[in-house]
Amino acid sequence: MSLVLDPAAQDLLFREARTANTFTDEPVTDEQVQAIYDLVKYGPTAFNQSPLRVVLVRSPEARERLVKHMAEGNQPKTASAPLVAILAADNEFHEELPALFPHFPQAKDAFFSERPVREQAAGLNAALQAAYFIVGVRAAGLAAGPMTGLDFAGLQKEFLDDDHTPLMVVNIGKPGEDAWFPRSPRLSYEDVVTTV
Repeated sequence: MSLVLDPAAQDLLFREARTANTFTDEPVTDEQVQAIYDLVKYGPTAFNQSPLRVVLVRSPEARERLVKHMAEGNQPKTASAPLVAILAADNEFHEELPALFPHFPQAKDAFFSERPVREQAAGLNAALQAAYFIVGVRAAGLAAGPMTGLDFAGLQKEFLDDDHTPLMVVNIGKPGEDAWFPRSPRLSYEDVVTTV
């Protein structure tokens, strides 16, 4: 059985998409980022938690502050990308649940009154949303360079607060010269899927 999604869209989102390592200097607009968010916000999360929070790093001063927290090999990529997004999990997401999960507003207190429970839920569900965000960047015709090679504690202190846990940094833009490493192998269906 074939997929319903057009093969060109399949290629754009998955088969031909790669993590970009270089970018052109073409800007990424606020309108593009809003279009990405307005698409990916529909991806599912448990209880519709939607704990992902995004910090867009645009100013040269903020970029300089960010680059110092990146691993040495990631610094040039982050310094030169047209836009960088810090993706974080909001550990106080439960405050939004009465509006986001209106058919059971008590979920806020019934399931998420304890901070460790919220942190675990926020981490998992924000990671799901981060994956949607990366695919959304691709859907906008842009390249994403997600990275976790960084000083998380330093990044959190510099850009976030104790209620937000950083997940990754994503460089965003049009791919530049020699943007791609060769495609790495993937596991086969048989290696991954077991039927019981």
